[in-house]
Amino acid sequence: MLTMGAVAGMLAGLLGIGGGIIIVPVLALVFEMQGIDINVLMHAAIGTSLATIVVTSLSSVRTHHRHRAINWSVVRVITVGVVAGGLAGAGLASFIPGKGLKIIFSVFVLLIAAQMYFGNSAKPHRALPGAIGIISAGSVIGIISSLLGVGGGSMSVPFLTWCNVNIRSAVATSSAIGFPIALAGTVGFTVSGWDISGRPVMSIGYVNLPAFFSIVIASVVFAPVGARFAHHISPILLKRIFAAFLLVLGVRMILS
Repeated sequence: MLTMGAVAGMLAGLLGIGGGIIIVPVLALVFEMQGIDINVLMHAAIGTSLATIVVTSLSSVRTHHRHRAINWSVVRVITVGVVAGGLAGAGLASFIPGKGLKIIFSVFVLLIAAQMYFGNSAKPHRALPGAIGIISAGSVIGIISSLLGVGGGSMSVPFLTWCNVNIRSAVATSSAIGFPIALAGTVGFTVSGWDISGRPVMSIGYVNLPAFFSIVIASVVFAPVGARFAHHISPILLKRIFAAFLLVLGVRMILS
């Protein structure tokens, strides 16, 4: 758990993805080894992942803010959409079987990997939309991110770079966007899993406390390290790292 937290923290700071994209599949494997039913373990993995991102995102945001890389005007506007979407996504997840969530998660990360690797053709005149467009995009990001427990960066980074936002600023801004998504999703998964039987021991709703604290301890330490690296790596390389990581993870989830 501590190792996973360290990796998640590095990814949160380096790529702005909240770390959930590795926490979810690893936690699912751990819960499966504990004999937790598939229809409960995926929800517990996602709920616990979102809870850790609440803390991890704050740690990486602090470092990115010191580099003045976060576009706070975008964060303020998009928060309206991501909070609404985050709550909706958590509610929607309660109606989807665990196996369905696993398939959706796998396909999602492969699509994002392809977009980040090949989607470098942003037109020079393309820019961020107005407030309504940003809020709408935030709603979609919030729903999918909360549904999959990935914190938002997997979608907000590609969205921002598609709008010609510099990759470093996109990563930094994404780390700030991840906080309201994770907070809304955590509330939703805590409430929706409150009376569900068969959850991992010592869980509040779908949030497993032992896993949460183990991951958070390590991730808080390593998130600033990843954020510092993000400001010393070339933008092209940063995109390639992002895409390659998602590709490997998506393939592994499908094969498992």
